[in-house]
Amino acid sequence: MIGRAGRGIENGRPRQPRVLVAEDERDVAELIRHHLTKDGYDAVLAKTGPEALKLARRERPDLILLDIMIPEMNGWEVCRCLKRDPETAGIPVIIVSGRVEEGDKVLGFELGADDYVTKPFSPRELLARIRAVARRRQGGEGTAKRSHLKAGLLEIDRERFEVTVGGRAVGLTPKEFELLATLVGAPGRVFRRDELLDLVWGRDGFVEPRTVDVHMARLRAKFLDAKVDLPGVETVRGFGYRFREADAASL
Repeated sequence: MIGRAGRGIENGRPRQPRVLVAEDERDVAELIRHHLTKDGYDAVLAKTGPEALKLARRERPDLILLDIMIPEMNGWEVCRCLKRDPETAGIPVIIVSGRVEEGDKVLGFELGADDYVTKPFSPRELLARIRAVARRRQGGEGTAKRSHLKAGLLEIDRERFEVTVGGRAVGLTPKEFELLATLVGAPGRVFRRDELLDLVWGRDGFVEPRTVDVHMARLRAKFLDAKVDLPGVETVRGFGYRFREADAASL
């Protein structure tokens, strides 16, 4: 959880929330570090992709600011590795990039990023985005969620971050996982896209309703790639998505 009050105890004092800044442009990195420190954060800098992965595992930051064009391993690959590793999958990632094309933003969200900030940016905006991600995580952590869901052959285990169909595993990003779990956890209920944004991305997110459709398409593609059906999830035209009650008999 990120917050200006810090998290935990370190060397006998309250621990400052830690942000890993993966940025190879020295001036930009120092500017970000200056404003983070001024706002009560502990900033750790990484200049390359492999260094960012190493520091993410060692420092366990509360959040990662990730530039796409860092050397040796680009930000896309770093984000993919972070979200595949159980030790770092839960760390929120904000991509900070000069790439402004919609496709780049969509790719970032598909890889599990929590937000996407384009350069040039104002320090105030960046800090606001960090606080927004923090509030989303606080809201998610404060909501009681069932650790295990089962519907027919489909099983969702939150504690292990696993989804299986008939024992066959389906690898999902954190957002895809939470999107599926939200639907399965309330069979028969139709969720509007804006509701899913609130529940999965958070009320303060800087994402568009179309993001839900993109993630749903990716979710279905993952099940196809795993050669299993995605049971029960259907589009309600003009409204949103739901998990059919008939498929939830064994929940």
